[in-house]
Amino acid sequence: MSSHPILSIQPLGFTWETVDPFLFCAYHDDAYPKGNAQLGPQASLAGRQMGQDFSRKDGWSMYHGQTVPGFPAHPHRGFETVTIVRKGLIDHSDSLGARARFGGGDVQWLTAGHGVVHSEMFPLLQADVDNPLELFQIWLNLPARDKMAAPYFTMLWAEQIPRQTLTDAHGLNTEVAVIAGRLQEAGAPAQAPLAPLAPPPNSWAAQAEADVAIWTIRMDAGATWTLPAATGAGTRRTLYFFKGNTLTVAGQPISHHGALELRADAEVKLHNTGSMEAEFLLLQGRPIGEPVAQHGPFVMNTRAEISQAIADYQRTQFGGWPWPDEAPVHGHDPVRFATHPDGRTEQPAVTASASQK
Repeated sequence: MSSHPILSIQPLGFTWETVDPFLFCAYHDDAYPKGNAQLGPQASLAGRQMGQDFSRKDGWSMYHGQTVPGFPAHPHRGFETVTIVRKGLIDHSDSLGARARFGGGDVQWLTAGHGVVHSEMFPLLQADVDNPLELFQIWLNLPARDKMAAPYFTMLWAEQIPRQTLTDAHGLNTEVAVIAGRLQEAGAPAQAPLAPLAPPPNSWAAQAEADVAIWTIRMDAGATWTLPAATGAGTRRTLYFFKGNTLTVAGQPISHHGALELRADAEVKLHNTGSMEAEFLLLQGRPIGEPVAQHGPFVMNTRAEISQAIADYQRTQFGGWPWPDEAPVHGHDPVRFATHPDGRTEQPAVTASASQK
């Protein structure tokens, strides 16, 4: 293995390449305009391939949505989705009977397991100003033993996600949001790590030896911070540099956005040398190390299991769709909430006016 902490650098596309145990990461950054009465865009949709619009025309896409942008009802089996919403709101509905409106730093973690159908719509609630949307959706694989686990829906509200602000010798800050894993600041072994959030019970991230970490990192212009080494043997990690000008990583200048695969067993010094804030997503984990067979929204270990997943979905619809249409949205009230399959409803402890960021 190379002694330099940077193992490779790859350009960023619409979907970002990942390494086992992750399957891929989609980064959506849409400059949606003002919303109309139907919570769609106050703009002409002419020239878009409706139902399959990934054009980024005028800086945004409708995706599979016809009236409201987003992704109407579609199935999954055999993996998990981790959706981190940085700006805007998502309306979620699923075949378990769960529904939610979340955004502004909230995270939804959905274990598809043996099969779930869900929709993810992007309602444009603001009629007098634009409706920017920015999110990551990360696909995290499940090991063979858990691919047919019961589906599981959970919300990690922004207010409960551990965040740590680390100040360098020049008074400049790096903020780390720890969605999964633990953060122990390098050079401060006496400092207690942030208490981690609990991932779903059948997640690969729930296995201590899996060393899974999902962090977002924001650095002031000029800030320096040392990314601590991972704790697990065989862990792999990728640092996605997606906002900012320039930086150095272990002394190597980086002048373009990209996916940097790093040695996980080494501390890595980051220095934001640019004139603006720099932002990163870190994905890390010990590989599951099993064969991956994927067909669209199904991820199994063999082609025979993929064929079975397709047959099961065609026969059962993974429990059926309990909502009146395939692209439900949850009204004009911006308050974030989640209704779980058992009927329990939760909200973060914030006012409605603070529910969009």
